[in-house]
Amino acid sequence: MTGNGTQEQAADRAAAGTGTLLLGAAPIGRPDDASPRLRAALAETPIIAAEDTRRLRRLTSDLGVEPVARVVSYYDQNEKARAEELLGELLAGRDVLVITDAGMPGVSDPGYRLVVAAVAAGVPVSVLPGPSAVTTALIVSGLPTDRFTFEGFPPRKQGERARRLAELAAEPRTMVFFEAPHRLAATLGAMAEAFGADRPAAVCRELTKTYEEVRRGPLGELAAWAEEGVRGEITVVVGGAPAPEGLSDPADLAAAVAAREAAGTPRKQAITEIAKENGLPKRVVYDAVVAARA
Repeated sequence: MTGNGTQEQAADRAAAGTGTLLLGAAPIGRPDDASPRLRAALAETPIIAAEDTRRLRRLTSDLGVEPVARVVSYYDQNEKARAEELLGELLAGRDVLVITDAGMPGVSDPGYRLVVAAVAAGVPVSVLPGPSAVTTALIVSGLPTDRFTFEGFPPRKQGERARRLAELAAEPRTMVFFEAPHRLAATLGAMAEAFGADRPAAVCRELTKTYEEVRRGPLGELAAWAEEGVRGEITVVVGGAPAPEGLSDPADLAAAVAAREAAGTPRKQAITEIAKENGLPKRVVYDAVVAARA
């Protein structure tokens, strides 16, 4: 279908009374960070899909809002089925507000499936912008903000986590991660191993809350600190890889490829990456690997 066809379809459905999908950014700490638009949507939207209905009740109580909505649960385990149900409500002309425990729906929280379905069906989608742990942590970290990448939660299993971090070892942009407090020490230790113990980072805990804490330092030091135990909502910001100085000696090239292989990268891919990073033809790196194994 052409772009014009999709726009015409959306216009037809809007004219027929299609509802609007609203994605509301919830406070990540202090209730008074809620925007006026979110307050109004909580009070007026006929259907609210909440990640945790108890936390929603607490938020509306703190804000002095009395919802008129039918409130339904919308979390990871029921997201697929609930998205189909909510799309039906939207197509029937009823607005739906999606709100998660904190921050923006769809960012490591439920919401993405419903947005995709709504867009495909020509249902209007609108965002009520507001607090975000990702950008809040990035700004307060003291690390470069001109280019960054959000990596969500690292894998829980040790092997999968090591492979994922190895893939990011040469990432030049600042990286933002979420992590559970009981896994923080292990993750920081794995990051120190993959990125280097001296890589600068910041652990942001309980952002905007009473006991907000931002701990900055090299990954090795942060990993040792976290071994003592950490509580609260955690966002980790890690500096990007420094620009490579460039390898040319065959032994150094072979060693770089071997290090990538040890981290789980296939040899062919490792050769391609090392060649690209050092501005060399793949054949040069390949020959260096062969020579080292001779």
